[in-house]
Amino acid sequence: MSRLAPINPKPFLQDLLHKTVVVRLKWGQEYRGTLQAVDNYMNLQLLQTQEFVDGKDAGMLGEVMIRCNNVLWISGDQEDLKNAMEE
Repeated sequence: MSRLAPINPKPFLQDLLHKTVVVRLKWGQEYRGTLQAVDNYMNLQLLQTQEFVDGKDAGMLGEVMIRCNNVLWISGDQEDLKNAMEE
């Protein structure tokens, strides 16, 4: 069984700047957009953001600010990762 290695969040988020990310909130919603900015508290600014509720597309929101205490997890978009590995 593989174990997940802990990652320092600041460099991780800096590496994701200007890339497509998926952010899941504690309440179940997911947002996919371009990570434009992150501050010292890890508040997030996303551009071209799409909202997903219960796995279904709930529409395009555009620019979104997400407060840090609402975030459950952040991931690089799998399609972006797949394209980077192919190059």
